This record gives sequence, structure tokens and C-alpha cells, in this order.
Amino acid sequence: MAVYKLFPEKDTTLYSAFPAQNTGIDAILEVSNTVPSISPSPRVARSLVQFNQIEIEDVIDNKISGSSWSGSLKLFISEAQGINLDTIIKAYPASENWGNGTGEYGDSPQTVNGSSWKYIEYSGSDIWKTGGYTPYVTGSYSGSISNGLVMGVGGNWYTGSSYIDGEIVSTQTFGLRSEKDLNMNVTKIIDAWYTGSKDSPINKIDNNGFLLKLTSSIEYNPSRSIQPTFKYYSVDTNTIYPPTLEFKWDDSSYSTTLTEISTTDLFIGLDSNPGVFYSESINRFRLNVRPEFPVRTFQTSSLYTENFVLPTSSYYAIKDLDTNEFVVDFDDNFTKISCDNTSNYFDIYMNGLEPERYYKILIKTFINNSTIIKDEDYYFKVING
Repeated sequence: MAVYKLFPEKDTTLYSAFPAQNTGIDAILEVSNTVPSISPSPRVARSLVQFNQIEIEDVIDNKISGSSWSGSLKLFISEAQGINLDTIIKAYPASENWGNGTGEYGDSPQTVNGSSWKYIEYSGSDIWKTGGYTPYVTGSYSGSISNGLVMGVGGNWYTGSSYIDGEIVSTQTFGLRSEKDLNMNVTKIIDAWYTGSKDSPINKIDNNGFLLKLTSSIEYNPSRSIQPTFKYYSVDTNTIYPPTLEFKWDDSSYSTTLTEISTTDLFIGLDSNPGVFYSESINRFRLNVRPEFPVRTFQTSSLYTENFVLPTSSYYAIKDLDTNEFVVDFDDNFTKISCDNTSNYFDIYMNGLEPERYYKILIKTFINNSTIIKDEDYYFKVING
């Protein structure tokens, strides 16, 4: 399929309230600004998420067809509080190679063997820079400590404002009733990790993952009316919602001599579906398309032997069977259904789907000004290879 997902190799949350604490195997990633009732000093949380550079390069070099593609960072919400105003989360490329660690929030005694608010790799290692930044790198530091809380540090990141049209940053705005899942276009950042940019004069930078933070106007804000908290599932979650880096591209091809179906009363069968796939599989699904009620004619062959094809504006989607949530939604650009002289078809990379889960495929097409969505129990399962 033209949607390929990668999962993180490491992630952690940095808490200003616990400068040396590591949370590298906690099930939650947090981005927040809170003002405890016992103290007027705000507490800030930022998160780091990193995906393997070799896997990223393999997708770009060996999976993607064509030069146009899009990359998205996705995190799935576990808990959201205090989002009463428009709230912006920013994703920057981190500038230091940080340590994952084995800590969890609330460990007693605290685990300090990985990255934290103060330290890059572990307690006693190099401290996140608080000044003297290299070109295009920055951080945040107020130089003050209030009630034992460190008010600065919390990671370093690239801004890139001097060598790209605008900052090398991705943003997403959340409102009171908006979706709270994080879904950012991070193509510009991935480009910088890969070769620089194909489209902009940006220098290549090392992949140290994404640093997620609230905008500076919200972080350290002492107002009790401004306390947004986003808690997302981490790669160590025991759910089906780990963070993903999602690549999309248009791999469709439509060239056929078969007859396009013209009736909205149609049957679509899913062929080439053995039902069970290993997680490393790539499968080409083919569609058997014919009218549900063929026009009566006098002929010697069966009316059901002729295979028709769907219009060019036809798309597929994938749902998790248990949760009924889209894991790959209909997309006019990236889930187009292809066609050749045999039938319609589309390809799916199974390693972008959580193993030991059942999925179903939906088909959407447009015929005679009608939108038709077929949900005909096209099921399959992905298993560990």
C-alpha cells in the first residue's frame, strides 16, 4: 500500500519537576504545563521520540515509488485535560543523542540511568546546553530555580530558521472539542535527516528524534487557567496505540482495457486474500467487480465471467476489527486503487500493522454522482513472523 508505518526505537518524557528522573519505559508520553496547588511554580513536561534512521532511509530508498511523498508523526491520546483554549504543540528535531533509560514515572527511588530534564544521557552525564549553542540550535533556560524546581533546560533542538524558508518545525493546534490525537506533517524534518531537502536548501542534520513541547507562551505560564496536559501512549504501551512515523505516497497506476462498471448496484469481491499474513509480508489484493443484477441478455456464456473495473476515483481503507477504528483511512492521494488488464488491485505492507490483530478492508468509489462504500467483511489477520 502507499502507507508505510515505522514504530519508535526509543522515547521518554522530560519533567521539570524531577530534573534527574528518567521515564524511558513508561507507558505514557506527556506534554504539559501544570501549576500545583501547593506551589505557584509551573511544572513543564516535554517528550522525545526517535525512529531508526536506517529504517527511514530504507523506506525512502527502497519502498517509496516516485519523488513525492509525505511523512507524518502520529501519537494517540490517553488523557487530555485543560484544553479550554487553542493550544499548540510543536515538534522540533532534537539536536543531541539522548539515552532511553529504564525508568518509569513515580519510581521510588527515581531511576536516573537515561535522559532527563537536566541530563542528556543519564544522571551525571552531559547537561542539556543552556547557552553557547551551535548554529541553528537552541534550548530554553531562565537561569533560575524556584521552590527546588529547575525552570530551564529540558532538551535542545534545531530551529533552522537561517537556512530554510521558515523554521524546521511542525505544529498542531488543539481546541476544546477537537481531536486530541497528534498527527503532524513532519516531511521537512525527515528531509533534513535524509539528505537535507529535495525542495529547500536545508543542511543535513543527525536524526536524534523529535522533541515535543508546548509553545513558549504556554510553558511556564503561572496562570491556573492555562494548564493543558496531553498524555500519549508510548512505544512501551500494552495497547495497540504506540507512536508511529507514517510515510505516504501515490503508488497507483490505472491502465486497462476492461469495462468500467456503470451501475451503483455492484458486487465487489476481494481476491488474493489467504486471510493470514506474516508481519513482513507485502500482499497485492485484487478486486472482482461485477453488477449485482446483470442486464438480461441471450448469450451462451455466464454473465458472471466478465470482470468489470471501478472508476479511477476509487480508494481503500483498513479498520481494526476489534476497535472499529481506521488504521489507514480513505485518502484521495495515497490510498488510490490501481488497475491493469486483469482487475483493480492495491498493495499492503503488513509490517505497518500491529501483529496478532484482525483487520478488515473497506472500498470507496464514486459512480453516477453517488458515493459508495463497500464493507463486505473483507477480513485478514497479521501474525508475528
